[in-house]
Amino acid sequence: MRRLLTVLALTLLALAPARAEETLRVGDQRGNARALMEAAGVLDGLTYRLEWSEFPAAAPLLEALNAGVIDAGGVGDAPFTFAAAAGVPVKAFLAFRNRQDGLAILVRPDSGIRTVPDLQGKRIATNRGSIGHQVVLAALEEAGLPPDSVRFTFLPPADAKLALASGSVDAWSTWEPYTSAAELAGLVRVLRDGNGITPGLSYAVASEAALKTKRALLADYAARLAKARAWALKDPAPYAAAWSRLIGLPETVPLRWFGRAQYRTVPIDAAVIADEQRIIDLYVRAGLIPVSRAPRAEAIVDPGFSEALAAVR
Repeated sequence: MRRLLTVLALTLLALAPARAEETLRVGDQRGNARALMEAAGVLDGLTYRLEWSEFPAAAPLLEALNAGVIDAGGVGDAPFTFAAAAGVPVKAFLAFRNRQDGLAILVRPDSGIRTVPDLQGKRIATNRGSIGHQVVLAALEEAGLPPDSVRFTFLPPADAKLALASGSVDAWSTWEPYTSAAELAGLVRVLRDGNGITPGLSYAVASEAALKTKRALLADYAARLAKARAWALKDPAPYAAAWSRLIGLPETVPLRWFGRAQYRTVPIDAAVIADEQRIIDLYVRAGLIPVSRAPRAEAIVDPGFSEALAAVR
């Protein structure tokens, strides 16, 4: 009887459906995390399925996360902050710091605008709520000027570039790779970059649901992404070559961008939380986030992934 029960149990186990493979659904922008991780060769040996979705910008990526279409993704500090203020159930679980040479207010080479105070009354093109918008607000504060001392024209980067070239705006506030491409082409002069006035943060973010149910997968993904970032920081040339082939811009553009940005992975620590709060407060002062909807930085981050990064250092 015992032998019969054992055979029956083994038979039932064999007939049972296989355990579904776990899947981590990650949102990405062209040339970012997926391209980096593939170039660095860190995706071998996954014990789960990594499902990629590509988005043209951070805003639709965060909309997809809000809708439950993806579990995680990579975004800049500005769109993350606005999404959190809008009630999207998202938290940052990994942070990246970089120099801000490529986040800049640009003018034409022959422009008479030489200092930030010269921007008073002038037209500046950028995306509403973007890091380009952020650096203008920060630069105006640094100069002791209110946000309404300039006139914003909200345009996507390609249109903003044309507007600056045609003279329909006086300045263009943008980010990489647009800054490096325009500088290398001799089309612009940097009036003020983001160094010293913006924190230079971007994040890997996840839905609150994924942070509860897929935490082990997110920890593994975080460690692999951090390893890829360390690889690119050591020598940006291989990633620049891969990025150039994928995007179709000259290799000099990503080499300039990656070489001076010096992206590095950092855990969600007290310094990151303090800098995120600075961003929130800046937008509140500018009237872009109502006080009643402004989150506290510590409430929109998850600091529990430091152990996933320990092996990378």
